[in-house]
Amino acid sequence: MGTADVEAVWRIESARIVAALTRFTGDFGLAEDAAQEAVAEALVSWPLASPANPAGWLMATARRRAIDAIRRRAALQDRYALLAADLAVDSAVDEGIDPDKIDDDVLALMFVSCHPVLSPEARVALTLRVVGGLSSEEIARAFLVPVPTVQARITRGKKTIAAAGVPFELPPAAELRERLGGVLSVIYVIFTEGSTATSGDRLLRPDVAHEAIRLARTLAALQPEEPEVHGLLALCELTAARFPARTGPDGSPILLEDQDRRLWDISAIRRGLAALAKASTRGLGPYGLQAAIAATHASAPSVEATDWDRIVVLYEALGRVAPSPVVELNRAVAVAMASGPAQALAIVDALIASDRLPGSHLVPTVRGELLARLGRRPEARAELELAARLCANQRERSVLLRKAATLS
Repeated sequence: MGTADVEAVWRIESARIVAALTRFTGDFGLAEDAAQEAVAEALVSWPLASPANPAGWLMATARRRAIDAIRRRAALQDRYALLAADLAVDSAVDEGIDPDKIDDDVLALMFVSCHPVLSPEARVALTLRVVGGLSSEEIARAFLVPVPTVQARITRGKKTIAAAGVPFELPPAAELRERLGGVLSVIYVIFTEGSTATSGDRLLRPDVAHEAIRLARTLAALQPEEPEVHGLLALCELTAARFPARTGPDGSPILLEDQDRRLWDISAIRRGLAALAKASTRGLGPYGLQAAIAATHASAPSVEATDWDRIVVLYEALGRVAPSPVVELNRAVAVAMASGPAQALAIVDALIASDRLPGSHLVPTVRGELLARLGRRPEARAELELAARLCANQRERSVLLRKAATLS
């Protein structure tokens, strides 16, 4: 077994291993460090002798590394003795995973890595590291930040969790729903970075988006009775279904009206619609409503044949349950398609007057499009040029500049 095999096993089993180790040791940071040491050892050992049970080998090795670390802590000698008595450390195939506990363990791991005591950046980094199994290098590439920055976020996150005494357990029932929202938001942040990169020279980062989908599927399996979990999964699946048509061979963006819908991933659409049906059992929340909008697009044969009136209604509902300036801006786009650009421009101008999206390239982008449709070409060109200056993604910027040039 080579490096790729080790990476594949780790990607699949990392959450289970770290979760079981955290329950075993009671120390989240120690568990993650021990698991990483086991992976490093596997990279050396497996090419020489492949284990019959790779996941069990990693678990047993990581447990031994954890006990070694505890033993080195002089103040914890008694605890080490207790742990050592409970472990046959020479068992290289001991999986160390309690099948009756594993679902709760992985779910608890998600709640720990997304704990509100952490900064948003640390939550994302820790979730991708300990739940997703990504390396610091992979996370750095995904978010276009230096590897030391990612490593610092992970280290600070683990220290913060230890200092705050965050327990490895599911939140009390009274807090579970509220804390679940934080977990969902972290997965959504990861997905949105993959579906439209905030910076760099690529519009899409499919590897990041699909990692978020994998996390959403895991969460849906662990929390099957939570509608919003299925709503988020549906939104991710339906959005990712359009990835094959969103860029050309050279990576340049293709607008919705120009996309070849035959390239849309039918399997992803079916999975998304199935998840949306589960989300609809007790009324749609914010993610479910966004998924319903994506489903309306997915069911339409063209932009012109899209049920824009339904999309306007869905955005109005979304604005009531989760008001935000981005939702209002998207509603303006839908209103423009359903009722014309003049009504939509009034919505955008109200956003500008309230200064609710300062510094965002999205507002001048939409305003420029609306002005162009109204025949106000010089104003439209100025707005699109402003949007290009504000946009950090090179691919999006090039599209904006091309549109502005056509209005000269």
